[in-house]
Amino acid sequence: MDATGLKLMWESLVLRGVAGILFGIAAVFWPGLTLVTLVYIFSIYILISGVVGIVEAIRAISKGNSWIWKLLLAVAEIGVGVYLVRHPHVSFATLILVIGLILIARGVFEVVLALLEDYSATEKTLMVIGGVLGVIVGIAILLQPAAGGVAFVWVLGLYALLTGPMWIALGIDAKHSIEGKTKRK
Repeated sequence: MDATGLKLMWESLVLRGVAGILFGIAAVFWPGLTLVTLVYIFSIYILISGVVGIVEAIRAISKGNSWIWKLLLAVAEIGVGVYLVRHPHVSFATLILVIGLILIARGVFEVVLALLEDYSATEKTLMVIGGVLGVIVGIAILLQPAAGGVAFVWVLGLYALLTGPMWIALGIDAKHSIEGKTKRK
């Protein structure tokens, strides 16, 4: 991959992390947001995540077979984001179902990918932690839908606040890896 592609890769990971942190801050500090506002904020977050996933899938084409799974997950995230933008008045139950399933799918994928692919120890650790958190939060959201809107928003916000810095750390780690490879040449 050329220098522009590598730069885009690490920047996209940092962008995903920043989007997660911003979503987390909005969800934790303004939990009384209306459902429509929450749908829009989550839609922006999941659309950014999907676009970043497509960039990662393209980058992974030369690395092995996992690129197709990354691409499928990214397309699913973009599909969910577009659906939510086009239908901002979805019911709370629909939003819970969509968010819970996306978190579980992404979490399982991240854990499996971390264990099967050739990543640095830092990347593997952060991916497994983020993946396990995603599965736990997704299951909690699906099993306790009647826990109340504010609690749901807080759980989702805390998840985003925990995983956002992890994505930023992965991006910075990728940048250092890229710089190390460039210096060796």
